[in-house]
Amino acid sequence: MLAPIFSPSFLILLLSSILGEDSFRRCILSVPIWRSSVENQNLRDQSLYLNTILGFKICSKDDPKKTEHLLSLDGAKERLHLFKADLIQEGSFDTVVDGCEGVFHTASPVQFSATDPQAEIVDPAVNGTLNVLKSCVKFSTVKRVVLTSSMASVMLSGKPLTSDVVIDETCYSDQVVCENHKQWYMLSKTLAEKAAWEYAKGNGIDLVIMNPGFVIGPLLQPTLNLSVELIQNLISGTQTTPVSNYRFIDVRDVASAHIQAFEVPSAAGRYCLVGHVASVSKTLKILRQLYPTLLSEKCEVGAPPEPTYQVSVEKAKGLGITFLPLEVSLRDTVESLKEKGFLKI
Repeated sequence: MLAPIFSPSFLILLLSSILGEDSFRRCILSVPIWRSSVENQNLRDQSLYLNTILGFKICSKDDPKKTEHLLSLDGAKERLHLFKADLIQEGSFDTVVDGCEGVFHTASPVQFSATDPQAEIVDPAVNGTLNVLKSCVKFSTVKRVVLTSSMASVMLSGKPLTSDVVIDETCYSDQVVCENHKQWYMLSKTLAEKAAWEYAKGNGIDLVIMNPGFVIGPLLQPTLNLSVELIQNLISGTQTTPVSNYRFIDVRDVASAHIQAFEVPSAAGRYCLVGHVASVSKTLKILRQLYPTLLSEKCEVGAPPEPTYQVSVEKAKGLGITFLPLEVSLRDTVESLKEKGFLKI
């Protein structure tokens, strides 16, 4: 299965926020068009210039269905430049990175299974990340690179996630555990992040890495991404993924965190972006309170809550991020699903 786990809206918010007056240049690299939504809106008033690469072979800047929601953003006509690039081809990003001060390399699509996981999932993630950094190191104008990783590279250590556990930026997924559990996506994100740190340190790149959890919130793009689809399936009673606790983060908070990661001079290292760890039963309870008649009878709202670990928010708050309440994120997710026609009521 190939699907974006982060909200496409996250990138559109970032993109639309960048589309202000032309004072200096930033670029968002390897943006699958179906992810490019929310990041753009938050940067709207920040007087920036943006180059956006529609990376990966699955994207085409010539397909109106995949670009019209980007081109309709305020300021896009004057300041948005779309490029086509191949993440796996070294040097493919040189033209766009040239002259930019900030580079946002956003996460790749999520692929959970493959005939050859190494060739189809792991190698593209690692080599693609390195190719972006190799382009960045060629140009002295680049001041900082913000890389979107995932909590997937944080969570799978093999240790039980009991209620007394607090996950923070010092935690890493274990390569052997990922391999033993055949968690190829988690392995790819773990190895890609490791490779990024090694290359950045060896080549003097100011790198900041963001590790978001399940991104929910309003959809600005015309397609449905995996984490928001999870909410849709919870409502319909068709969610079958064996997850007892969700690591939720609002798409608007993800976008703000990325902006701050570039803007705040002291930003450094990794940032876990999880506003709320919520059990399935807690999530369903909130949805039932917000929409008493919406949930399917299949939903087990009365199930006892599972023990919930915590994810530290202290470092993220140091960027000035104030996480939206989970109730607000879930409400706005549902309203967006209804508005876009994904949720029939």
